[in-house]
Amino acid sequence: MILITGASGFVGRYLMQTVPGAVAAPSLKEADRETVERILGDFPGDTILHTAAISDIGACQADPEGSYRANVQLPLWIAQAAAGRKLICFSSDQVYSGSPEAGPYTEDRTAPGNLYAAHKLEMEQRVLDVLPESVMLRAEWMYDLSAPKPNYLLNVLRAETALSFSPRQYRGVTYVKEVARNMERVMALPGGAYNFGSETKQSMYEITQQLLQLLGRQTPVTPGPDRHNLWMDCGKAARQGVVFRDVLEGLTACLADYGLLHREG
Repeated sequence: MILITGASGFVGRYLMQTVPGAVAAPSLKEADRETVERILGDFPGDTILHTAAISDIGACQADPEGSYRANVQLPLWIAQAAAGRKLICFSSDQVYSGSPEAGPYTEDRTAPGNLYAAHKLEMEQRVLDVLPESVMLRAEWMYDLSAPKPNYLLNVLRAETALSFSPRQYRGVTYVKEVARNMERVMALPGGAYNFGSETKQSMYEITQQLLQLLGRQTPVTPGPDRHNLWMDCGKAARQGVVFRDVLEGLTACLADYGLLHREG
């Protein structure tokens, strides 16, 4: 059995549908330490997938205490109550958001550029101090057409006017179906932090142009202002068998799954 926190969120909901033996944890939004200890004490399984978080950067900035509780204290309580179970926490590529370097970033080059990122990095460090065998997944921006909130692919599909992306911004975006496909291998990873998602050698501007071609759309893409790279080297996870398609291949697979690939003629 595998306990999944945040089971009503985008990633948690998808994992509930696809991971064998998944069990949804009760909502932890208002949980205190004792509640977490009770929930984990009653759970007979050997693996915990912690996806619950406040991931809205603006919301975290506006409510630092709430962000700290959700993104640092809660996973720390889970780690302290895990009692030898395998703990897998979803972290974020935002831990590289303040890096002065262009990337792609390896796991040892963190530089948080906002409060959410700082809290995620602190969470990683404190949980690994308690449970060195736990796994921290520095996840990219994930997408799917069934997502309950905006994501890269939905933003492109819903665009009614010109799109704007920087020709100098490189970042990964990841098809959530591939996240689920990799979870069995993730559970076997040695403890530590891992960049997690699709790699790219193309800018967001180039990727968006090619995506529109795959869709058969004529929506114009204009060069936008520079934005910080969130460009990860995912080789550490890949060497352990956790492998993703590259960004454009992942987008192509998603469009094919939903019957949206444009066919000439």
